[in-house]
Amino acid sequence: MNAPVSQESFRVLLRSQKVWDVALPAFDPAQAPAAPLPLFHEWFAEAVAAGQAEPHTMGLATVDETGLPDVRTVMLHDADDRGWHFASHAGSAKGHQLAVRPEAALHFYWPAQARQIRVRGRVTEAPHHEAITDLHARSTGALAAALVGHQSEVLSSSDELARASAAAWERAAAEPDADAASWTLYVLDPVEVEYFQGDARRRHVRLRYRRDDGASEHPSWVRALLWP
Repeated sequence: MNAPVSQESFRVLLRSQKVWDVALPAFDPAQAPAAPLPLFHEWFAEAVAAGQAEPHTMGLATVDETGLPDVRTVMLHDADDRGWHFASHAGSAKGHQLAVRPEAALHFYWPAQARQIRVRGRVTEAPHHEAITDLHARSTGALAAALVGHQSEVLSSSDELARASAAAWERAAAEPDADAASWTLYVLDPVEVEYFQGDARRRHVRLRYRRDDGASEHPSWVRALLWP
């Protein structure tokens, strides 16, 4: 077992860490599209090209019935005209929280390019057949994890998990079309999306899109620059 790290050693280590020790891309908000989704697709492709590890992971923040916030890292499943998609078991902590308060926030951080994206909006459940179609398009491991179930429940021992996981992997391999009844695909319909481009001199660019439903059948977006 490693020796404990002292408070002072921790502070020295913390303050010695570098931020964005890479060449940063330029971002001209005047050239940004009128709606936020095309820019997300563009930045995502650029993050992949820049070698950003796991650019499809994101922070998901929800609020429980008492108003206490919660956050965790989840995987992005899609981003289209309906919104940003993610999945989980309906009986998980996030599933319970979204059932009570169906609003959430997402956060992407891509340090390879000093970029962040924040998304806020209302969350709805996609039809179950969409959730299962999405699940079956993923890996055997994804299906096995969904078949294990019991997400966020108290686990009695690691042996119990090992047995359940082994059985789920065996079933996923034998039944690639197996259903996972509680597996749910969620869609966050954005009301606000912010793009953040870091700058070495701390003159960060922040471009916020805020939806204006107005009287139009199709929502429009109001863009604004924010102080860093």
